[in-house]
Amino acid sequence: MTSESTAVNLPEGDDADDTAAMTPLSRLEEEGDVAADYLEELLDIADIDGDIDIEVRNGRSYLSVVGDDDAEGLDILVGQDGEVLEALQELTRLSVLSATGNRSRLVLDINGYRGERGVRLQEIAEKAVARVKAGESTVHLDPMSSYERKIVHDAIAELGFTSESEGEGAGRHIVVSAD
Repeated sequence: MTSESTAVNLPEGDDADDTAAMTPLSRLEEEGDVAADYLEELLDIADIDGDIDIEVRNGRSYLSVVGDDDAEGLDILVGQDGEVLEALQELTRLSVLSATGNRSRLVLDINGYRGERGVRLQEIAEKAVARVKAGESTVHLDPMSSYERKIVHDAIAELGFTSESEGEGAGRHIVVSAD
């Protein structure tokens, strides 16, 4: 196992004291503000209407971009199977890193896609467990993002079964088993 270290240039003078004095909650709030500013600029450039809500929970900043029912353009920011949303989330995290010097674990949602996807992921987990109960020794699921894999791992554990991730990169997927 290798460890990775990153040099971060911290502000000098009064700003350095402010950075050192920040609580984890205030850092997450700052992270959310930086991310929201980045997303607002992106929406303006793309001429897409949307409101940004920021929430801090479970040690993460959660940003939601929502629009009116008749608002056009937000679906394009989700893309097929959430691919554009995942890329936009990574770009937003990079923006936070650039502005604060801190790596971000923020979660971005657009028009409730993550909530809807969470319901589908729960169903995928339940079907995989049903297949194992029916006699299959292992069930290999389709590749998904690390965020989605975490949701499925948690759902499978709640159902009393075991899961692990296999593969690398875009092919990383979950394997479900009884033990």
